[in-house]
Amino acid sequence: MAKPEILIDGLRFPEGPRWHEGRFWFSDMHAKQVIAVDENGKTEVVVEVEGDPSGLGWLPDGRLLVVSMQDRRLLRLEPGGLTEVADLSQYATFHCNDMVVDGQGRAYVGNFGFDLHARADIAPANLVLVHPDGRTEIAADQLMFPNGTVITPDGKTLIVGESFAARLTAFDVAPDGTLSGRREFARLEGAVPDGICLDEEGAVWVASPVSGAVIRVRKGGEVTDRIEVEHEAFACMLGGRDRRTLYVCTAASSDPAETDARTGRIETVRVEVPGAGLP
Repeated sequence: MAKPEILIDGLRFPEGPRWHEGRFWFSDMHAKQVIAVDENGKTEVVVEVEGDPSGLGWLPDGRLLVVSMQDRRLLRLEPGGLTEVADLSQYATFHCNDMVVDGQGRAYVGNFGFDLHARADIAPANLVLVHPDGRTEIAADQLMFPNGTVITPDGKTLIVGESFAARLTAFDVAPDGTLSGRREFARLEGAVPDGICLDEEGAVWVASPVSGAVIRVRKGGEVTDRIEVEHEAFACMLGGRDRRTLYVCTAASSDPAETDARTGRIETVRVEVPGAGLP
């Protein structure tokens, strides 16, 4: 596998990478910005989010959804600015993080469950389902730091990374968006699954901060590929015109007290199997 190339550097902490309508999108979380980059490398600050942006997604009509971490809200970008879709604090027990939005505009949002950077005791968290009308409910509970999340192309399976359980967990998705049939998709010994993305063969690319790498994992846990990065890999996304460019969000640390050093990067590497499903 080729060595990743640096597309952008000098970021505080890039997260929530997405490919949407010919551009690569991400949240520079601690800089409080959502940024889009075209294929010529031109960047645009799309919106600033005071509560720290994380997961990104789009409604069927093209409007951007963004997770506001610290105040535990889901926001929507309108021509006049950001507006609240839902307050998640009833179900999110600490900062919100990654998200996937399905084809009907339903959002599945994870949260830390505990104060990670204060080194609090690890506690389970909920995955919150936000309906397009703003109604919220618990989609799944007792998850150990629900993080990167994907939905298969047929819309029938959701896979979420449980960072502090070292596993990918799968659910069946009902027509109304509710989840059932919880099962282990893959166990990842020695890894911490953070951001993830799915490819056409049903394998999952997993960014693992403690490993300093992105790994490609098949159902059952077989690791087929491993891409090393200089710092730590926190999230990944398959994009580009053919969806064979793997974009990787890297940084030396995720701790807000340490990201002023601006070690954050977007790195890219070409892979064989194109991306699939959502996000």
